[in-house]
Amino acid sequence: MPENAHETTTGKSSVLFVCVHNAGRSQMAAGWLTHLAAGRVEVRSAGSAPADQVNPIAIEAMREVGIDITAAQPKVLTVDAVEASDVVITMGCGDACPIFPGKRYEDWKLDDPAGQGIDAVRKIRDDIRARIEKLITQL
Repeated sequence: MPENAHETTTGKSSVLFVCVHNAGRSQMAAGWLTHLAAGRVEVRSAGSAPADQVNPIAIEAMREVGIDITAAQPKVLTVDAVEASDVVITMGCGDACPIFPGKRYEDWKLDDPAGQGIDAVRKIRDDIRARIEKLITQL
C-alpha cells in the first residue's frame, strides 16, 4: 500500500458518497453507513453543486428510523476527498466526479428526493439502506 498524506491511519475502509446537491441521497447514505457500520468505516459525503442545507424531508425520513442527520452540512466535492476514499459511490452526478485509478466506483441509480413528499423519500431511504447493508459485506 503506498504511503501518502491521504492514507487513513486507522486502517479502516473509507467510503465517499457523491450526489449533485449533497442534500438528500448522499446524506441519507452517509447516515446509514455511519449507523450500520458502527465506526468500522470512515464515511464522507459531498456534492458537485452543494445545496445550502440538507433536505428537511430527508432529515425527517431518517429521524423516523432513529438516525439523526440534522448536523450534516452539504459540502463541495474535492479531489482530496476522492483521493482519501477507497470506495466512491455516485448518485446521479454524472461526469462531475473525478476518476482516479485504483479506486472502486459504483453508481447507484436512485430517485432524487428533492421536491418529493415523505412517502417517496421513505422508499428512497429504504432502498439506500438495502444497498448500504450489501456494501458493508463487501468492505
